[in-house]
Amino acid sequence: MTDAWSMDAPTTARFINPETMHRPTGYTHVAEVVAGRPVYISGQVALDATGSLVGPGDIRAQARQVFDNLRAALQAMEATFEQVVKLNYYVLDATQMPVIREVRDEYISPGRLPASTAVEVRRLVRDDLLIEVEAVAVIASVQPLS
Repeated sequence: MTDAWSMDAPTTARFINPETMHRPTGYTHVAEVVAGRPVYISGQVALDATGSLVGPGDIRAQARQVFDNLRAALQAMEATFEQVVKLNYYVLDATQMPVIREVRDEYISPGRLPASTAVEVRRLVRDDLLIEVEAVAVIASVQPLS
């Protein structure tokens, strides 16, 4: 389930943790886009390709499906998790963030964590959903089609 952390992908962003700020746990304080074009991925939930819920009541299974969906969206843009610069998490229970981070680390290199925001919410679009994650990636610019 790991994403290929390509060393030959063009550098489109720098990830920075200023020494004047507290050391972050599980994210990066600043992601600077230095080249490329942004890709915005809508919030993904634990629905598989058929629209069926994966992992009812199971945060780990739902998080894994969410990251599988994010990977599919990135692949559609010929991108990988290496290009993700920002993640926004919406969760029903913020105490589950350590589990969510364990799953995230199967997809994203812990040495290159994107800027992130986690928000505990009362409810998502469906009662059986425990997590939703949206992403912003930056991919290399391409020449326009002629």
